[in-house]
Amino acid sequence: MSLMLFGLLAVMLVFMFMNTRKRQKQMKEQQEEKAAKTVPGAKVLLQGGLYGTIVSFDPVDLDKPAQVELAPGVVIEVHSQAIIRVVDPTDETADDEADTEDAAATETTPAEGARDGIESIQVETPEETKARLERNNDN
Repeated sequence: MSLMLFGLLAVMLVFMFMNTRKRQKQMKEQQEEKAAKTVPGAKVLLQGGLYGTIVSFDPVDLDKPAQVELAPGVVIEVHSQAIIRVVDPTDETADDEADTEDAAATETTPAEGARDGIESIQVETPEETKARLERNNDN
């Protein structure tokens, strides 16, 4: 009877060991994938629920803070592990952004009936944001 219990215990320990190794391998792959996608100009979701654009990130030294731009001119430093994931734009979002850029390029005056002129605001691309930040740092 005790031999059967030791056998069952051994099987459970082997299963637990294999399951732990599998989970560690998955986590390592996810971290490597996130580090590869986290480049300047990428839109990310932070742990606090804020969305921002990466300005600088060091995938080698994870203790070095990453700089994230939340709004034009508002750059914050966060711990690299506060970046939950890189946000991939969906097809609908990409189409909407293309339509918005076309509309902004053709029309820069407020639409009829607009009270505050919000319709004339132009959205920066990640490359434009990075170039603007570099110009600001040079000054």
